[in-house]
Amino acid sequence: MENSPMYINCKGKLLDLSCKPIVMGILNVTPDSFYDGGAYINDKDAIYKRVSEMLEQGAGMIDVGGCSTRPGSVAPSEEEEWKRVAVALEIIQKHYPDTIVSVDTYVASVARRSVLEGGASIINDISAGEMDADLLPTVAELNVPYVLMHMQGTPANMQDKPEYGDVTHDVIKDLSVKMDKIRKMGVHDVIIDPGFGFGKTVEDNYTLMRDLEQFKIFGAPILVGISHKSMIYRLLETTADKTLNGTTVLNAISLMKGANILRVHEVKEAVEAVNIIHYLLSLR
Repeated sequence: MENSPMYINCKGKLLDLSCKPIVMGILNVTPDSFYDGGAYINDKDAIYKRVSEMLEQGAGMIDVGGCSTRPGSVAPSEEEEWKRVAVALEIIQKHYPDTIVSVDTYVASVARRSVLEGGASIINDISAGEMDADLLPTVAELNVPYVLMHMQGTPANMQDKPEYGDVTHDVIKDLSVKMDKIRKMGVHDVIIDPGFGFGKTVEDNYTLMRDLEQFKIFGAPILVGISHKSMIYRLLETTADKTLNGTTVLNAISLMKGANILRVHEVKEAVEAVNIIHYLLSLR
C-alpha cells in the first residue's frame, strides 16, 4: 500500500516524508534539559562528536535546541539562546553542510538568525506561535518548514493541572485552528506534532498515542517526540535514564500508526525501529 507523496522543501531540496520515516536526532545545547542537560553546551568537541555519531547511525535530521522546555523551566535571554545555538550550527555547517537542521525555538530572532546565519532548514516551535507574536510572520518570510506542536499552557505551568474534555478531539481542534492561521500567513510546509508531554497527563499522552492515526487528517507529516519522557518512566515506575526500551516500544507503535519523523536521543535504536516497521508495512 503506497502513501501519497508528502514533500517538505528544505533549502531547495524536496524531501518526501511519505516514503520512509526519518529519525531526527536531538542535540540539546542547554544546561538544564530534562535528559541530557549540560552535556553539550559550549563544548565544541562534544558537539562535533555527538553530531558525527548521530549522522553515522542514520539520523536524517538534527534538531538543535538552546532553550530547555522541560516542565517548570525558565527561558534564557534571546541572546543567550542564540549564542548556544550558534555554536552548534557553526560546527554542523563546517563539517556536515548538507545536513538538514531543525532549530527548536519559539523566539523569532533566534529563528531568523538560525536560518539566515546558521544554515538551519526547519523551525521547530513548541508554542505554535503563542509565545512570540513575531515568530509565525518570521517563518513565513523565511519560507522554511515549520513544526506546529500542541501545548496547553507554557513550559513553566503546563503540567500544573492539564484538563481536556476529549484530549484527542481537543488537540486536533486546536491544531486545526492554528494550521488554518499559519496557512493563511503563507507557511506552506507544516509538520504536525501532537505535543506528547506538553500539558498532558500520563493518560492523555497514551490516549493520543492510541489515536495517533487520527492526526493523518491534516495531510501533513507527523512528528512524534516521546524520547525518555515522563509518560514512560511514570508508567513504568522508573527514571528517565532507564527508559530506552520504553522509548523504542512507543517509537515502534508511532511508526505503525503513521509517524513520519521520530525525534529521539538514541538514533541507532530508532533507525532500527524504522527499518523493521518500514519493511513490515511494505509487505501489505
